[in-house]
Amino acid sequence: MDLPVMPPVPPMLAKSVKEIPDTGHVEPKWDGFRTIVFKDGDEIELGSRNERPMTRYFPELVASLRENLPTRCVVDGEIIIATDGRLDFEALQQRIHPAESRVRMLAERTPAAFVGFDLLASGDDDLMSRPFSERRARLVDALAEASDPIFTTPATSDPDVARDWFNRFEGAGLDGVVAKPLDGTYLPDKRAMFKIKHERTADCVVAGYRWHKSGDIVGSLLLGLYGEGGRLQHVGVVAAFPMARRASLVSELEPLVATDPAEHPWSGWAEESAQQGNRMPGAVSRWNAGKNLSFVPLRPELVVEVAYDHMEGDRFRHTAQFRRFRPDRTPESCTYAQLEAPDGLDLGEILPLRG
Repeated sequence: MDLPVMPPVPPMLAKSVKEIPDTGHVEPKWDGFRTIVFKDGDEIELGSRNERPMTRYFPELVASLRENLPTRCVVDGEIIIATDGRLDFEALQQRIHPAESRVRMLAERTPAAFVGFDLLASGDDDLMSRPFSERRARLVDALAEASDPIFTTPATSDPDVARDWFNRFEGAGLDGVVAKPLDGTYLPDKRAMFKIKHERTADCVVAGYRWHKSGDIVGSLLLGLYGEGGRLQHVGVVAAFPMARRASLVSELEPLVATDPAEHPWSGWAEESAQQGNRMPGAVSRWNAGKNLSFVPLRPELVVEVAYDHMEGDRFRHTAQFRRFRPDRTPESCTYAQLEAPDGLDLGEILPLRG
């Protein structure tokens, strides 16, 4: 492979803002795997945000990129999977598997698509120092003849359309919108774009905590919501605390530590059978099999209010943000019924997907 922009390249990032800025360009924020595609003839490499290649996990996408992209180019974008008209991040996560036979099976069962939103190189031209307006125009031209499952992301310069997208796109599983300065150059690993995401709050049960990697202080609180049959389901974690607060939480939570872990709602987390179906907090990390996911079980008596952006199935898609403890709420009142469900929107209204 011999391109004017060579892997690895850390992708340009976005910083969170509350309102959609008037940059002249807004596009959907895709909820998938951020990927930079490097193509030199038949050679293709899929670079991830952590700069590790993902090429082996998406053989069907490699074939489509080989067919649909220009001969020599570098394209920044997102790998996504759609199920029943919605983005399906859970199905996407399943694609990262060490067994080649399973990779091939999932490539047929849950084929992925690629949505391009920036062009970093074309032929012998390094475009990273060019303004985004030029890169966008050349991307549209480069992918003009591409077909499903390779797409150019939709975009708008109309603030009213951008606000409408922000309000409606969530129903298709999208993550909000991204605004990009038209005169901006491509800045790897810099937060030079703007992301606007939905934020909601929920009252959750604190059912345990994990130790911080630096020592005997709280790393994250494990959150639960009561679902069908009165079962406490693990929905995510809240983890952003100042170091001093992490230390004080240890003593504050000490009276709640479960003296008999067998009576804890998640007592079976370490058993292999507990990893089937609803994922428990002790399940092996798909991204880091050596990561210690053990936790200190707490009696489910403490309620915390957290902010979240959206759900992935029955779990928070991202780490929740701490708002406050709620001594006025009973744990039993923390159910899924309190969560807002976005209005439905078929992903086909945004991308011309087959089926």
